[in-house]
Amino acid sequence: MADLEGRVALVTGASRGLGEGAARALAARGAAVMLLARDGAAAGAVARGIAAEGGRAEALACDVADHAAVARAVAETRARLGRLDILVNNAGVIEPIAAIAESDPAAWARSISINLVGAYNAVRAALPGMLEAGGGRIVNVSSGAAYRPLEGWSAYCAGKAGLAMLTRAIALETEGRGIRVFGFSPGTIDTDMQARIRASGMNPISRIPRAELSPVAHAVRGLLHLCTPAADDLAGQDVSMRDEAFRRRIGLG
Repeated sequence: MADLEGRVALVTGASRGLGEGAARALAARGAAVMLLARDGAAAGAVARGIAAEGGRAEALACDVADHAAVARAVAETRARLGRLDILVNNAGVIEPIAAIAESDPAAWARSISINLVGAYNAVRAALPGMLEAGGGRIVNVSSGAAYRPLEGWSAYCAGKAGLAMLTRAIALETEGRGIRVFGFSPGTIDTDMQARIRASGMNPISRIPRAELSPVAHAVRGLLHLCTPAADDLAGQDVSMRDEAFRRRIGLG
């Protein structure tokens, strides 16, 4: 299926895990993809793998917490690939995992800078061009932690809660202007982040056995659905892989 032929997507945090899976899936559906990650070498290796399979992909090293760097990356995406139709805000960190009274203020602020400000930076850089072009799609990778406080995750929960409100603000401000924005909660999926969570031993999420985690491929399927017109009726909402109706919709029910 090549229903995204002619579209251009930018994926942050695309060097591994859900971001890598999303980039590969978007390319397989016909989109040209720009992969952003702090580890530019790893993102470049993923992009070369996509190209070897017949897709079109490029990569840039970028820290999403640096607005100027993100703005340059968005401009470079348009220069190299011709346009920008889909933004997937996936970059995120779980650290610091610590009780508030014992947390490192610098690490706490850094978490917010990546998980919330980083997503804003990408939207701020991409949205004017999307509006000028008459439309675009934005998927903000959220979490159940946006709505449920968890011990040791104050920074992560606060950042994801802010991201949920940012998604709603984008929907409000762009209503009727062709922008489709979604929050997407992938659930507890088998990624490197989950390995760090298990190692922490803090809060119930760390005690979920690896065998009970969802495969990344399932979350990729959900995220990819939101990147297509088939999900237009869900625009402005937070969509969760825990929602049985959504799982049935994407063939996992």
